[in-house]
Amino acid sequence: MDDVHPGLQLGDIRLEAGRCHVMGILNVTPDSFSDGGRFAVRDAALRHAEAMIDEGVDIIDVGGESTRPGAEPVSADEELARVMPVIEELCANHEIPVSVDTSKAEVMRAAVDAGAVMINDVRALREPGALDVAAASGVAVCLMHMLGEPRTMQNDPRYDDVVGEVLNFLQQRVEVCRAAGIDRTRIVIDPGFGFGKTLVQNLRLLASLDRFVATGLPVLAGISRKRMLGEILHGADVNHRLYASVSAAVISAQAGVAIVRVHDVAATLDALKVVEALREQEAVGDAQA
Repeated sequence: MDDVHPGLQLGDIRLEAGRCHVMGILNVTPDSFSDGGRFAVRDAALRHAEAMIDEGVDIIDVGGESTRPGAEPVSADEELARVMPVIEELCANHEIPVSVDTSKAEVMRAAVDAGAVMINDVRALREPGALDVAAASGVAVCLMHMLGEPRTMQNDPRYDDVVGEVLNFLQQRVEVCRAAGIDRTRIVIDPGFGFGKTLVQNLRLLASLDRFVATGLPVLAGISRKRMLGEILHGADVNHRLYASVSAAVISAQAGVAIVRVHDVAATLDALKVVEALREQEAVGDAQA
């Protein structure tokens, strides 16, 4: 692939160019759409993080505010109280790169000070102070597209050209970040599956991931267990979307995505090993041709 991302530096670890990496989801919230409440207690969250590390996860993404459709916002103090004990413990006792899933400048600053090496923001650094904090942090940033706000984003999302509009938004946010002093090598983009998109719109984005990869920036795809998969599976609930989630991760990897954000680490890693083996074989064939 001509437009393979050049790699991404996460603290002392550099993500290998051309390989799809697995970001494990760690929601320390009482109301996330998939695992709400299961890991809201610090010790349970840390046990889950350690299990993902044992399975081979590449990055752990810690979030303290649900962004599911209809979710209500929480205060910065509440979000800090949820995420910081977990982030501090992970950064102090493990070498795994830690990402903080937040839109709030205060939470970003505290997480980076504690050792987080990535800011994953569903609002693409548009909240007050977020851009300045991210620019000063020196860590990687993931910019995601979302139409509207979590409370209302799925009410009636409309686009003339969903792929073009999402791509244009992300390119604009990249330019804003670069103007603020964030180097291009620190930026990841995310089309925002399920964030203000219908099933048809999500499928168009999935089919067009190569256009996002063609920007030369690392792309993150977060499709794991989402409603779009439930709709494809004729109403399967969130606990019965494993195989569909793994399939979406494989499609993303084949398109050249750098990171897939998932709930089911071991199953996803097994599937991605097949993608990697095929890619390696293709490289050998090209070299011998």
